Amino acid sequence: MEEVVEKSSTQSVPAWVDNQEEKAKKSSPKLITSLQSGPEQRIETTDAELNRVLGGGVVFGSLVLLGGEPGIGKSTLMLQVALQSDQKVLYVSGEESETQLKMRADRIGIRNEACYILSATEIQEIFKQVKKLKPGILIVDSVQTLFSRSIESTPGSISQIRECTGQLLRFAKETNTPVFLIGHITKDGQIAGPKVLEHMVDTVLQFEGDRHHVYRILRAVKNRFGSASEMGIYEMAGEGLREVSNPSEVLISNRDQLLSGISITAAVEGVRPLMIETQALVSTAVYGTPQRNSNGYDLRRLNMLLAVLEKRCGFKLGSQDVFVNIAGGLKLDDPGTDLGIASAILSSYENIPLPTLTAFVGEIGLSGEVRASRRMDQRIAEAEKLGFEEIIVSANSVKGNSAKSIKVIGVKNIMEVAEYLFG
Repeated sequence: MEEVVEKSSTQSVPAWVDNQEEKAKKSSPKLITSLQSGPEQRIETTDAELNRVLGGGVVFGSLVLLGGEPGIGKSTLMLQVALQSDQKVLYVSGEESETQLKMRADRIGIRNEACYILSATEIQEIFKQVKKLKPGILIVDSVQTLFSRSIESTPGSISQIRECTGQLLRFAKETNTPVFLIGHITKDGQIAGPKVLEHMVDTVLQFEGDRHHVYRILRAVKNRFGSASEMGIYEMAGEGLREVSNPSEVLISNRDQLLSGISITAAVEGVRPLMIETQALVSTAVYGTPQRNSNGYDLRRLNMLLAVLEKRCGFKLGSQDVFVNIAGGLKLDDPGTDLGIASAILSSYENIPLPTLTAFVGEIGLSGEVRASRRMDQRIAEAEKLGFEEIIVSANSVKGNSAKSIKVIGVKNIMEVAEYLFG
């Protein structure tokens, strides 16, 4: 449907600008050789997981967009950031009343005399309050509820989202104030609104998780000031979100008995190594057509691994149902987890449990070879720290590692792995 937009022709001075001459001076062109470079100035929050994902803290003048499914905890996370900050924070909500926000703050149980709440949706009114208060951090929940009087369109429309985000971007850059925007997502998992919205902001964060699991994952999809592959892990509790500083210990279950189809793999998210439990179930297909199902692991890559195991190792998996699950509700896209997934599948197929204190790392190619993975030293060190006795890796990764109390076993292909595990 075509949207008719009428924008006011009067160009007013932005509400946050005190001195128009000073603004013009800042926007004049400068020689690149006359500019001074250096590390970005950052605000370190008390949330270590958020600092990690942002690349070391909140950069002054940055515009951060946080997206996620309804009820996943976006507003709770941002309210915790506001309540824990030592900066003056203005939390603007267009979706909840001030009373609702106060009830949530009481549930979180943190008092902050420098946290201000504003329930408003008109961008001009928000900037009037910003000019009076002069906050160190501005949080807006959500960008889809904002509207500008200069646009003859309804809140949430493409033109309104683009205009309001553009004004917030100008405010962040001209006043050097960090701004957080909370955004809705569509049924496809994309942030609602024009795609240019993600191009305008400096950082795009995705808050993920399954409502049936207590863990939430904060990922950096885009980050102009740090790595775009970092990940933070939280646990949803009654009093809010709790940081999980050592996820490896909570992602590995303590089993009283040995069970087949379970392996431990060392994955890397950004620069962070994680020991993750992978589960597989192989059973005879009852309905004729074998099922392939995967939770947290790419289904197409699973089909490739099954084809390699059948072609190169001789395991008859074509007539078997195969189910793969990553414990904790995590989603893995690290190729280094291939060997752990394949070992769990073979363990379930043979109905032979794998050694509890053995970990697996390696990418599997179409010819069955086990290839080296990135940051192997960190993966081995994480397994060693958690008390694993041996780790099976690519033969190319054995040399040069600094492991002391863990046995590093190098293999060239998946056939060697199957022979080592099952004889």
